[in-house]
Amino acid sequence: MDQRRPWVVGVSGASGTPYAAAVLRGLLDAGAPVDLVVSRAARLTILDETGAAFRDAHWAGDLAAWLGRPAGGDLRYWPAGDLAAGPSSGSYPARGMIVVPASTAACAGIAIGLSKDLLQRAAEVNLKERRPVVVVPRETPVTRGHLEHLITLHDAGAVVLPASPGFYGAGAQATAAQLVDFVAGKVLDAAGVPHDLFRRWSGTLGAARD
Repeated sequence: MDQRRPWVVGVSGASGTPYAAAVLRGLLDAGAPVDLVVSRAARLTILDETGAAFRDAHWAGDLAAWLGRPAGGDLRYWPAGDLAAGPSSGSYPARGMIVVPASTAACAGIAIGLSKDLLQRAAEVNLKERRPVVVVPRETPVTRGHLEHLITLHDAGAVVLPASPGFYGAGAQATAAQLVDFVAGKVLDAAGVPHDLFRRWSGTLGAARD
């Protein structure tokens, strides 16, 4: 029998919730099953950056408002405070985990195994099970402590993928949405998920202006 093996997507409280929305849309458009965890701090950030509330009891409607469309696809939601949830255990089948955006607090908690909430616990579980983990920090500038935590995550097997958009896909006049899609596309590349979110480098200078 085929076993469901979702990507666990953790959204932490860093600024950059449009990156999370773009990654979620990309995963669902590719037909990938998704388990979603939204931290308590992330709810405040989603509200601040988009005006959309995100509530456990109304998560499906709130998610549709945040994504700008019905989520559709194979998606499950787990409250961040539920430390008995499926993704909290290594025996729960998962493809891996994406933390986007990843706050410095979330990176620190995952790096030291704090397991403060389901997001941190699920990331630690996927690391210990040697599954793919992609962490998308969005902070600048960074302190030595931040860098040390990111190095710890790298050494544990995670892909550390800063939210650092490139301009060769859309040129210097790129819109904010195009830059968000560039980062989301790089995240999906790291996860091995097909997408068409940005123009790939073709070896031709000025292709983005054509």
